[in-house]
Amino acid sequence: MDSYPGSLPIYLQIAELLVRDIAAGRLVDGEKLAPERDMAVQLGIAVGTLRKALAELQNRGLLERVQGSGNYVRAISDPKSVYAMFRLELIQGGGLPTAELLDVMRLDKPKDLPKFGFSPEGHRIRRIRRLSGKVAALEEIWLDGSYVAAITPEDLSESLYLYYRTRLGLWIVRAEDKIDLDTVPDWAPPAFGQKPGAPIPHVLRTSQAQDGALAEVSRTWFDHSVARYVSRLR
Repeated sequence: MDSYPGSLPIYLQIAELLVRDIAAGRLVDGEKLAPERDMAVQLGIAVGTLRKALAELQNRGLLERVQGSGNYVRAISDPKSVYAMFRLELIQGGGLPTAELLDVMRLDKPKDLPKFGFSPEGHRIRRIRRLSGKVAALEEIWLDGSYVAAITPEDLSESLYLYYRTRLGLWIVRAEDKIDLDTVPDWAPPAFGQKPGAPIPHVLRTSQAQDGALAEVSRTWFDHSVARYVSRLR
């Protein structure tokens, strides 16, 4: 399994992949997982790494490990995930989200975005998102400039919300998504596979911090031949 720059540790990537498969119903309650050595070979990782991932799932209440029998899925209604607010999945369900940073800059906020935050400036973060290695989406995220003076590429982790929590003390607790049809932005790199100007599904998200302030606005353009937007009501 490949590890991307700034990504989560491999064992957490595997744990998150399995969490998303459980949430998508690809792994069902009571299902017995393949033997650990077989799983490790399938995933291209060491058995020790896999066991750390399975221990993580066990700690979250998503796995029962029965001595001499095997590992069994325990589906729960609210599986805790680093990517809990990431709503894109592969067409067949699940898929591990990874991100490739294109650029991060501090700029004046665009006038066409919803009003948010307290500063006239924001940090613009552009990324390519992949699901289990497949290019699925483009993201443009605007974080209000009052939270931090500067963000460098080295600051950003695979999960942007994890960076917010651990480095900025910012928790995104609520978000509103509006889905419509837009066009591929003119900054889309060739790797995205869709030409600028082509029609494409689009998600506009406004995100609220723990103090109730609107902290972030993001735009996501996703390739509907690769991914779909999924929201589960529990």
